[in-house]
Amino acid sequence: MANFSPSPQTSAAPARPASGVREADPAQVSRWLAAGQAVLIDVRDPDEHARERIDGARLVPLPTFDPAAVLAEVKPGPRLVLHCKRGGRSADACRLAIAAATGGPGVELYSLSGGIEGWKAANLPTRVDARVGTISVMRQTQLVIGAGVLIGSALAYFVHPGWAGLSAFFGFGLMVAGSTGTCGLAVLLSKMPWNRAACAAKPH
Repeated sequence: MANFSPSPQTSAAPARPASGVREADPAQVSRWLAAGQAVLIDVRDPDEHARERIDGARLVPLPTFDPAAVLAEVKPGPRLVLHCKRGGRSADACRLAIAAATGGPGVELYSLSGGIEGWKAANLPTRVDARVGTISVMRQTQLVIGAGVLIGSALAYFVHPGWAGLSAFFGFGLMVAGSTGTCGLAVLLSKMPWNRAACAAKPH
């Protein structure tokens, strides 16, 4: 498998923060894309990508991010730039890629500084689909779990201790999701009518 290796540091090179993940600013990435010198990967969730995306970005969500498969589609020469909403998930994906790399020719790997929010702050264009809701499925999942735990705790305190089972149910669900990588509640919410537009708008 080829090796992910940031290019040597120069005075004009994008910055490498203390985390060790090399970042490229939006203006530089825009120039690379226009010149065909970079491949852009979006590691956000599918509904986020469907709602708003950078033209030319290919979706590879972080939970299913496979460095070897991604690298296999990158021809020698172009840089590989990963992006998310603000830069946290893309930095995690970069670390996964660096950790998995072993030998072979290097591919310059970068995280887009500031993510898509930084891209927009630099007055660069995005493609928006107004049919897709503004709250991601993951945030909806977090809201439902938080509400369930809060309601269960309140009912257990004010009504009957047995209501503590509701909070335990959501806690158990989080443990299952963490151990299997699949959240049943998120899957259920993704099938709700208000989230179906994201699936319909997902690029093929």
